[in-house]
Amino acid sequence: MNKNFTVAGIGELLWDVFPHRARIGGAPANFAWHCSQIGAKAYPISSIGKDDFGHRMRTELDKAGVDTSYISTNETYPTGQAKVTFDPVGKPNYEIVLNAAWDHLTLTPELKQLASKTDAICFGSLAQRSPESRASIQDFLAAMPADSLKIFDVNLRQAFHSKEVVERSLQLANILKLSDEELAVLAKYFGLTGNVNEQLQQLQTQFDLRLLIYTRGEHGSLLVSAEAINDAPCHPVDMIDSVGAGDSFTAAICMSLLHGLPLNQVNIFANQVASFVCSQVGATPVLPDQFKLIK
Repeated sequence: MNKNFTVAGIGELLWDVFPHRARIGGAPANFAWHCSQIGAKAYPISSIGKDDFGHRMRTELDKAGVDTSYISTNETYPTGQAKVTFDPVGKPNYEIVLNAAWDHLTLTPELKQLASKTDAICFGSLAQRSPESRASIQDFLAAMPADSLKIFDVNLRQAFHSKEVVERSLQLANILKLSDEELAVLAKYFGLTGNVNEQLQQLQTQFDLRLLIYTRGEHGSLLVSAEAINDAPCHPVDMIDSVGAGDSFTAAICMSLLHGLPLNQVNIFANQVASFVCSQVGATPVLPDQFKLIK
């Protein structure tokens, strides 16, 4: 019998502001949206401002079917923004505005109650750039069940990270997701040596991780556990838009692990979901029925 798992994404919620348009961004909403489509009761946890951008965000999330029960409204600080540009190969670059509402996330009694029944969560380093949100995120993780999945998606942005934040997050997590570029930073932080596989195994052992997820763009991904290393290719598609693909990949990993799929199937499924998202416009397209683990 399929269980309707409770899943959350906690941290930044903002508008990705492109040269000619703006659209909702931030890992918590993207991750929760895709988990919900695949088959979970999923919530973004964040804060928005009491401004036009905040009102529009809540309206659009509600319209899209995203549960906004745990998105608070901050009357002092504005809704977050990230100015997006693209390099020649289409990779997005972000300039993230400081002191947004999500920098002041507060762990309320309602959030503590949610934490106690959450089966899986995804969090990153960006939302921990402020002491207030960092404490709230780490306290939420500490209040979750011992056997829950705690996915740390490193998500290094600009200068909003440090060895101390990354190390503490790894101590709280049991799953790590990082890219080829991010591995180079962590190698310096923690003195990793050898080839890529050896560095990943050192991270897995050093922080006693249940799983390490290493993404390589069009070259697919590696999943590293204490027992095995699984390599899966990227599913070929006509690239339209890569924004949000990483969050859909993480959501697919999370949901397939909760449903007990073997490691090789987890890896293939996540690459298929992320590749589909890359073939669509926007970070949160409607997923085909083939990707729904509860129908």
